[in-house]
Amino acid sequence: MNGEKVTENVYLCPDGVYRWVYEFPMLKNPAILFTVWRVLLMSCAICVLLVGVPVMFTDGLGGLTWSAKVILFTGLIIIAISVVAYLILAATFGWKYMVLFEMDDEKVVHIQMKKEVEKAEAIGWLTFMAGLATGSLTTAGSGLLAATKSTSTSIFANVKEVKANRAMHVIYVNQLLDHNQIYAEDADFDFVLQFIQERVKGAQE
Repeated sequence: MNGEKVTENVYLCPDGVYRWVYEFPMLKNPAILFTVWRVLLMSCAICVLLVGVPVMFTDGLGGLTWSAKVILFTGLIIIAISVVAYLILAATFGWKYMVLFEMDDEKVVHIQMKKEVEKAEAIGWLTFMAGLATGSLTTAGSGLLAATKSTSTSIFANVKEVKANRAMHVIYVNQLLDHNQIYAEDADFDFVLQFIQERVKGAQE
């Protein structure tokens, strides 16, 4: 691996970018599922306001109570379906989610690896990226076995909120309309969190 090892899994590459690989155990760490639930609960709350408040003015508290029950029941059904969907997704991914992260003074990038990629291949992709940074085609070629699926980028200047959940190894880096999740092992967590906080104005854990 080209680069300076700054923590157990984080490397500072020659191009000034920090890179690391995280293997996300989808059954042991339900952070993704909790994020889905949070969005669903917010949607239900909005429905209560949009539907319940007008009903309260026309039918009184009885109408509001009925609307709330319907929305709550619907929300519970959706949550139950989301659990089943999450288990199916986790099984499809082989019960793990492989992520490569890149971080510099301006941004942090969440790069999802394809489901077939093993951790060794993901580290190979990290080596490939470092090889490109140094112009080394030999080093770059060693990482071509891995491939990315999608990316999510958070520009620190646009980030409004940083929240950390150490138990789930996740740092939420939230822009106005784009929420990103950055994962790090215990040995790397403090370094990554502090790096992000120092570059986001007013960020607190």
